[in-house]
Amino acid sequence: MTPEGRQKAYFRLIENKIDALVVIGGNGTFTGALKFDQEHDFPIVGLPGTIDNDLYGTDYTIGFDTAVNTVVDAADKIRDTATSHDRLFFIEVMGRDSGFIALRCGIAVGAEFVLVPETKTYIENMTRLLKHDIRKNKTSGIVIVAEGDDEGGATEVARKVKEQMPEVDTRVTILGHIQRGGSPSAYDRILASGLGAEAVYALLDGKRGVMVGYVDKQTQLTPFSEAISSKKELNTRLLELARILAL
Repeated sequence: MTPEGRQKAYFRLIENKIDALVVIGGNGTFTGALKFDQEHDFPIVGLPGTIDNDLYGTDYTIGFDTAVNTVVDAADKIRDTATSHDRLFFIEVMGRDSGFIALRCGIAVGAEFVLVPETKTYIENMTRLLKHDIRKNKTSGIVIVAEGDDEGGATEVARKVKEQMPEVDTRVTILGHIQRGGSPSAYDRILASGLGAEAVYALLDGKRGVMVGYVDKQTQLTPFSEAISSKKELNTRLLELARILAL
């Protein structure tokens, strides 16, 4: 975090005859890698590693698929309780600035609604549609809430819905850091292996200061500065698909 610390790290690399680095992480990791390269002219290539899947320059980040499968497994279990006890569950997932986890999981588990930071949430509209579901004898449901939703986390959203639907039995589950651990999915293992190899190839080709990613199944090298500053867009049209699948 300091010039002195980075200088010490550089000496350690030279001392141990390390001629390049492959770093795994997100914006913070790549910001540090970019600064280190600028100060010490040292070859560094990065791999996208974040469960949020919000890094520009790659379709999928290492860890995202594992996190999604963890949430889907938990939501499926919660669905059993929601159905047997006629309850409306609000499940909070990680995503302070992005809704990639929430959206993917919402579609997979057939959630009634998916709330993400990228779009504005209208509580009144949501409760109107939930009341419509109840009139059609739908007595249970799940709402997936990304922690960064503009109406608040799952606890706050559930409170606001309860105010307008006092007759509904609501519950809140915050999955928290279980989303960041566990045994990696097969997809993540294969993705990490492939990207790791591509990082080595990039270094051998003299590339540096770039993140290796896959875009449309093709290898893409994105400069650290671009990966850090550019925003990866969420396909918000899939929110409509999630609602359709829940009907």
